[in-house]
Amino acid sequence: MGARRKGRVLAFQAVYRHDMTGQTLPELLDVSWMEVQSERALSNETRDFAQLLVQGTLERLGEIDATIGRYLEHWELSRLGRVDLAILRISVYALLHQPSIPASVTIDEAVDIAKEYGGEKSYRFVNGVLDAVRKGLP
Repeated sequence: MGARRKGRVLAFQAVYRHDMTGQTLPELLDVSWMEVQSERALSNETRDFAQLLVQGTLERLGEIDATIGRYLEHWELSRLGRVDLAILRISVYALLHQPSIPASVTIDEAVDIAKEYGGEKSYRFVNGVLDAVRKGLP
């Protein structure tokens, strides 16, 4: 697994953790919540990319949630599974604020993370929402 993939997984876990525990941004960014062995194994590139995603996502959470909400069909944000929501949040942040990363890469990575960590149909749901967001970009 490449450094950026690891960074995305770490960011997804941090945003999920924030949602579940209310941990603050500084607590999440220092990754002290990880197991010691896992924390030591992180490359600087992985850590930096994860921190960029987490900080950007949490600082723009209102905008990101509003964007997700616009593309949900027959769903409300409050009904989404927390894993799916965390994946969507970091991915929508990337789609909106990281134009140097191709949208297809962001969506493919999100789908792969949803397959690994989400429910049986999570990856389809995540793919559908993110594709709609991508199509709505200027």
